[in-house]
Amino acid sequence: MKAIACTHYGPPNVLELTEVEKPTPRDNDVLIKVFATTANAADARIRSFTMPFLFRLPMQIMLGFKGPRQNILGVELAGEIEAVGKDVTRFKKGDQIFASTGFGMSAYAEYACLPENAVMARKPANMSYEEAAAVPHGALCALFFLKKGQVRSGQKVCIYGASGGIGTFAVQIAKSFGAEVTGVCSTANVELVQSLGADAVIDYTKEDLAAHGELYDSIFDTIGKSPFSECLRSLKPNGLYLRAVHLELLSMLRGLWTSITSSKNVIGGVASYTTEGLVFLRERIEEGTLKSVIDKRYPLEQMAEAHSYVDTGHKKGNVAITVEHQNTA
Repeated sequence: MKAIACTHYGPPNVLELTEVEKPTPRDNDVLIKVFATTANAADARIRSFTMPFLFRLPMQIMLGFKGPRQNILGVELAGEIEAVGKDVTRFKKGDQIFASTGFGMSAYAEYACLPENAVMARKPANMSYEEAAAVPHGALCALFFLKKGQVRSGQKVCIYGASGGIGTFAVQIAKSFGAEVTGVCSTANVELVQSLGADAVIDYTKEDLAAHGELYDSIFDTIGKSPFSECLRSLKPNGLYLRAVHLELLSMLRGLWTSITSSKNVIGGVASYTTEGLVFLRERIEEGTLKSVIDKRYPLEQMAEAHSYVDTGHKKGNVAITVEHQNTA
């Protein structure tokens, strides 16, 4: 089968189209015919091994020293179940699914095997495979942190990086919780964020968050680029500063000190994904309150080009990868 291999860390051109053996499901596995995946910041970070110094050794132990031990990347996918192991009960052949593959990755291929207890659910009926493939990583991350922040009706919430893969979902999910949402993005993305339901949009190239004068119950930084002090000044007493990318040592220490010495709390770390969360998102999608934003689409064979685009830092929402099969019978 076709797959994209990453045998060593580096720039996008380390990603190479190759032929590998089609996986065989074990007793508790399902074999998925992959129709779509994504190129996102998480995959790009693993490919390039862009890690803060403090985390380099632990991540090398987890992922591999010179290159990813699992050299087929891809943390999310959508497809159809082609075969199931003899002990599988949740799924059957022909089910259309979407799933998070987590650190097991493996989505950059024509076929992938996942255990039936993976973060996997039936695909939303009103989404294409490309749209569905964009949900398991970005939307689950947004859901995790917004629930950590106990976002609810009547609150004022600010989403920093509102036009990105996590941010576009965060704006919509926070709105579905009944919050009043302000999005922060660049000039080029103001209309997009407004179209997702944001009550207000701040163009960070023209106006500082603190200068805007609003105080928020929660500020959710989806990209790790929000100004720390400015965000703290923009929080209400007992407000929460949520950080999806919270890996720099100085930032972690400042967050800990803030939580200890003030009424405001900084919450970061690695998001935890669940099948229940994915089902919750599917229900929101099917009722029409949540959608995927697709910026560009590439075929699997152009994965390096897709990663190059992700590396620019200017994608809007998600970059979808379409996996075409020669034999669709």
